[in-house]
Amino acid sequence: MGGIFCKLFRKRQMRVLLNGLDAAGKTTTLYKLRLGEVVTTIPTIGLNIETVEYKKIQLVTWDVGGRDKMRPLYRHYYTGTDAVVFVVDSNDKERTEEAKKELHAIMKEDMLNEVIIVIMANKQDLPGSMTPEEVHEKLDVNYIRKPTRVKCFGTSATTGEGLYDMLDWLVEAVNTKQATALLRGKDECVTVEKDSKSSYFTTPLSYIKHMFSKV
Repeated sequence: MGGIFCKLFRKRQMRVLLNGLDAAGKTTTLYKLRLGEVVTTIPTIGLNIETVEYKKIQLVTWDVGGRDKMRPLYRHYYTGTDAVVFVVDSNDKERTEEAKKELHAIMKEDMLNEVIIVIMANKQDLPGSMTPEEVHEKLDVNYIRKPTRVKCFGTSATTGEGLYDMLDWLVEAVNTKQATALLRGKDECVTVEKDSKSSYFTTPLSYIKHMFSKV
């Protein structure tokens, strides 16, 4: 059991794939989170890898270039991914269908079958931008994933609006997923002996709940 507690509460890494069409605001988002300021960017050729520290969690973020020629290379970055953050320019209504096709194509990849999905309806600071609800509907998100594993946030990478609400939800969702996977991967039962008495628990999680109930 000691090993389970160490793995549950130690400082962990989460691998986050930052994706979306070109000019959606991926790199601006990455460096706003990394440096806390707006950085002038150029279209990403290849990828940027940065580690963002947030609530004792290290988010190793892969910002993949969104241009057409880069998209066939995406699958090389999928292994070990915990979450996909898909950035949409909510002010560019003409490319919504293109963004939808790209998101659906990514989610058909077997290696991303169990990942958490966050959709950023970015550039909310611009007039006439679609709301997060409109972006969610136009991307037909519920067709590809149960609502409990995906959420759409209205954000602005330049002002920081919505970014930390998004991160809070992302960290909690991935934490829950990782903890559940960890516990399911251990022995199905735990027996604890104390004062010549044995207590039987069906899972390590039931034992953890039992211990915390006494605090």
